[in-house]
Amino acid sequence: MTYSPANTIWVLLGAALVFFMQAGFAMCEAGFTRAKNTGNILMKNLMDFCIGTPLYWLFGFGIMFGAGTAAFGWIDPFILGDYSHILPAGVPLWAYAIFQTVFCATSATIVSGAMAERTKFSAYCVYSAAISLFIYPVSGHWIWGGGWLAEMGFHDFAGSTAVHMVGGVCALIGAKMLGPRIGKYGKDGKPKAILGHNLSIAALGVFILWFCWFGFNGASTVGMDSDDLITSAGLVFFNTNLAAALATLVTMLFTWMRFGKPDVSMTFNASLAGLVGITAGCDAVNPFGAAIIGICCGLAVVLSVEFFDKVVKIDDPVGAISVHGVCGALGTFLTGFFATGVSTMKGVFYGGGFKFLGIQLLGVGSTIVWTAVVISLVFALIKKTIGLRADAADEAMGLDRSEHGLVTAYSGFSILPDGSLAEGEIVPMPAPIEAAEAPRKAKEKAPDTPVYTRVQIICRPASLESLKTAMNKIGITGMTVTNVMGYGMQKGKPEYYRGTPVEVTLLPKVQVDIVVSKVPVRQVIDTARSVLHTGHIGDGKIFVQDVENVVRVRTGEEGYDALQAE
Repeated sequence: MTYSPANTIWVLLGAALVFFMQAGFAMCEAGFTRAKNTGNILMKNLMDFCIGTPLYWLFGFGIMFGAGTAAFGWIDPFILGDYSHILPAGVPLWAYAIFQTVFCATSATIVSGAMAERTKFSAYCVYSAAISLFIYPVSGHWIWGGGWLAEMGFHDFAGSTAVHMVGGVCALIGAKMLGPRIGKYGKDGKPKAILGHNLSIAALGVFILWFCWFGFNGASTVGMDSDDLITSAGLVFFNTNLAAALATLVTMLFTWMRFGKPDVSMTFNASLAGLVGITAGCDAVNPFGAAIIGICCGLAVVLSVEFFDKVVKIDDPVGAISVHGVCGALGTFLTGFFATGVSTMKGVFYGGGFKFLGIQLLGVGSTIVWTAVVISLVFALIKKTIGLRADAADEAMGLDRSEHGLVTAYSGFSILPDGSLAEGEIVPMPAPIEAAEAPRKAKEKAPDTPVYTRVQIICRPASLESLKTAMNKIGITGMTVTNVMGYGMQKGKPEYYRGTPVEVTLLPKVQVDIVVSKVPVRQVIDTARSVLHTGHIGDGKIFVQDVENVVRVRTGEEGYDALQAE
């Protein structure tokens, strides 16, 4: 066989990009869930790749691409057999093997998000192994390995069904068998929003995935050494980007109309939904078809998330079921309408009749049945043996600590709970108290010393800078600022998170504490009011309290002198 450097480099570049999708999934899942489970989620996304890689080498690749029967490849440990019948032109075996390995890992990692925050780590390792070992390879053989669906003409160019829907179905079954997170549903059955802890990380994950998807879809041409392949790759790139952009735009507008404001996390999901939906037919549809597929996925992901959350009551913290399962199936199905006949059968709208559409439906349906039946057996077996769900106490504590002994994944941003110092931290030795007393200016407080006043201001976070500036102008040289949560008579304003009302009884506020003696209290109050006043509910409150004495720790100064700048 003559190898093509262009084709080989293209496939290896695609493999590297698809591998980096693991980082994107890790960021998305971590950002959309709570901080106490971050380490657990990152560990899962690392381990499903590390578990899946050797298992796919041992058995998965042979099952998927072996020239066995229309239903099953062959058992070929260590990929020692002859795969010349399936290798793309000019691509060596090991380049193609690593390319398919990273696709397998993608399917397995989808499941962790839907089952996040309540699954035992040991159980995750077992079912992740099962997906890579035989669930994904068997249906993959039907679709890509020369199996019965491939012989019929089923078209799934880069894996809307073979990769994403398989992961989405496993996520659906797993989330259903696990049950919802503690506190997700009230006694009346209505869902409660459990907010993700870091949308910045989630956004980074989305951008990483979008970027890597050009490798996921684009490199699936498995070649760049001919004019046809170059043209196809360009169309794939354009369609991939267009569908994702339109899905995102549609979801933003749709949630804006439904909830009064554009939903941030749902819009992030829409970007991935568009990418998943176009993956099946990105080589087979023109940009108009890609645009419609993106629009449909943008609408479908919102309705699907609400359906599973509110109607079926399946708790999916990251929307994996809707993004990968629903939109994966939808994109494959829509290819049956919009395929132009360039690289596959013609769709319904291009004169192909309903035969190709029927084949697409059959492929989606048969893959759902296979995946659902086998993963249900796997989950049932895990549940009966090592257990699938973490204990309630461990779930409440957070899986970082209960499963990994990790106090927090954000130790640099929080005080260690036992008050101990991090290893290597240097503590300055305190100066002798005698040295601090030497420059002491204050005298013992006389009985007629006036009372000092503490002015406590509660205001909107957005007003803080204006307040600080105004206080400095009237001579206030120090203040203490604290981020707090609270509410007044209005009890907060209803908001929505992923279509679910958020019980906003506690609103973010800023508490500013100032102790004054030289500056008149009335001047502080009037200045604060003039800065903070808008006339709307939530402007804040000002509390005035007497302070018996003030002591500067460093010098020992008391009273008036302790409040003055040196």
